[in-house]
Formats: sequence, structure tokens, C-alpha cells
Amino acid sequence: MHAVAAGSVAAVAPGPAGAALAVLLVALGAAAAWDRALLRGCRSPRAIEILGSGEALLVFADGKAAAARAVHGSGITRHWVALAAGSPMRRSLLVTSGMLQPGPFRLLRLWAVWGRVPGVAPGQLPA
Repeated sequence: MHAVAAGSVAAVAPGPAGAALAVLLVALGAAAAWDRALLRGCRSPRAIEILGSGEALLVFADGKAAAARAVHGSGITRHWVALAAGSPMRRSLLVTSGMLQPGPFRLLRLWAVWGRVPGVAPGQLPA
């Protein structure tokens, strides 16, 4: 689709500007295809597990897991939570509000801010 759009732009707008826009459209198509292919890779994140101890793990498609920590500052808002993975590749993950249901996203935000999820207070017996 991007190549067809690039060809259309080159036909309608001849000259250096049209050629530059056509090249940019082809590059955008390649970047989009690369991004979608990475989401299907074995190192793509599949789940975030928050343990009772307050630690979080990013679980990848190949079954491996890496520790995750919240990126404080502008990394936590009502619209997104940024996580830094402790993997050798030094990856990061941006979870937006549309990726999760409101309840789980709220729990993720609470964990990112406080380092734990709501539950029983320390020293209190569970009901």
C-alpha cells in the first residue's frame, strides 16, 4: 500500500519534492512492517506479572521473564505507564490505557506509583 501511495505521489508531484515524499512513504511502510513483525517475535512481551512481593516481571513470547520497574516522573500518567525492563537488551515498554481494561490498568498504575497493589494491610489478617 505504501509503495502504491509513493507511486501515486511521484506521478502527481514530479520533481525533487515528490520524489522525497515518495521515498519517505516507502520508508514509512518498511518501518510499519518491521514494527508489526517485531510484535510477533519470540522476544516480544506477552504479559506483565506483579508478584505479591511488589516485584514485576515482563514475560516474553519465548517463556523467559525479566524484571520490570516503573519509569517515574512523566512515565506514569492516567493515560500510560512506562516500564523499563531489566533484560540484557535494556528494553522498555509503554502500556497505554487502551491496551487494558480499566480495572487492570488502574492496578498497574497503582503498582507503578506505590510499588505494590491494593490488598490487605501489613499485620492485618485476611478476611
